[in-house]
Amino acid sequence: MTPTAATETTGLSVRRVSGALGAVVSGVDLAADLSAETIAEIRRAFVEHHVLFFRDQNLTPTQQIAFGKRFGELDTHPFVVANPEYPELIDVITEPDDVFNFGGGWHTDVTFLSEPDLGSILYAVEVPEAGGDTLFANQHAAYDALSGTMKELLEPLSAFHSAGPQYAEGALSTQTKAIKTTNPEGASEIVSHPVVRTHPESGRKGLYVNGAFTVGIDGLHKDESRALLRFLFSHAVKERFTCRFAWEPGSLAMWDNRSVQHYALHDFAGQRRHMRRITIKGDRPT
Repeated sequence: MTPTAATETTGLSVRRVSGALGAVVSGVDLAADLSAETIAEIRRAFVEHHVLFFRDQNLTPTQQIAFGKRFGELDTHPFVVANPEYPELIDVITEPDDVFNFGGGWHTDVTFLSEPDLGSILYAVEVPEAGGDTLFANQHAAYDALSGTMKELLEPLSAFHSAGPQYAEGALSTQTKAIKTTNPEGASEIVSHPVVRTHPESGRKGLYVNGAFTVGIDGLHKDESRALLRFLFSHAVKERFTCRFAWEPGSLAMWDNRSVQHYALHDFAGQRRHMRRITIKGDRPT
């Protein structure tokens, strides 16, 4: 799919938003009963551009969930209380006086799971007058930019991931009023994933560590692990690997957790932000 192509059969238009990743998709109503061909076009763009943005959508929770299910089975979050009517959906609300920012800091969603989610779909219900953008970083591009020597070092390594830093008792995530967490005792589980992940659809390699949930590298001394992760966390989100999205009511973003990190900015103190998130189940990284 070329960067600005509109397909003759589906009417979709896909326009890149940066050199690294991200594209705006227009010409589609996500609340409609989309054809299999249209879903396939969106999926192709999703794999190619890593994060897709849709403007001027009008979605109920049921319609958002139905759209998400076209890409796979939906997941439920093990530590965040879901919407009481829709277990697959989380209302991500930042109140005007909230200090903690849910989704703040660079991260890849739920890498603490043995089978992390394939992707996330976030819909804007209420946004601040200004601020509240989300940043995204392409982990394929971050890997490609490494030296051959560093790639050889990283290829055989595995990293430990845990929900503990965010969801264990006393973690920062519990300080927001609108996001309710549960089961903090279960946050101590450790899982292992490759430091370099191969994307199951594109076959491309990318970094698969993040500052929120990656807690160590298998086989290295603590100080060695800390130094290597500090470098990777910084390198993975350099400006040249990123794009930025400014939300409007009715905007929707869907991003590939197999190749993307993201960061929700909290630069709108005194204003309210309400987003709805669903996630698509994934497989064990390889």
